[in-house]
Amino acid sequence: MTIENEPAKAPAAGRWMRIAVRVAGVLAFAVVIGWILNGVEERMERETRPAGFARGMLQGVLMPMSMPNLLVGKDVAIYSVNNTGVPYKLGYTAGVNSAGAVFFGFFFWRISKMKRGSGGKV
Repeated sequence: MTIENEPAKAPAAGRWMRIAVRVAGVLAFAVVIGWILNGVEERMERETRPAGFARGMLQGVLMPMSMPNLLVGKDVAIYSVNNTGVPYKLGYTAGVNSAGAVFFGFFFWRISKMKRGSGGKV
């Protein structure tokens, strides 16, 4: 006995396939970000001038993305010891907060989109 207004349930195999594709996508994205992060780090470490606001901002934005490298044991520089002091630290803080705002903004946007799509139920 089925109700006509009841949504059709996706087969279990299709659901697991979607989950596998998403996990593979996240892993591929992490590898690309790690590759970019390593290249940026190498280029920055060759610089002899003290890191200023712009470099602090860039390292602050990239810092949360360094976690996959750190989890697999690769030591990634996430903070320049040779810096200009307050300007560098302001840039670094602004970068970390910007990355967090983008991540959590996207996260909460997705949550609100799911709530609207499911009639308020998550």
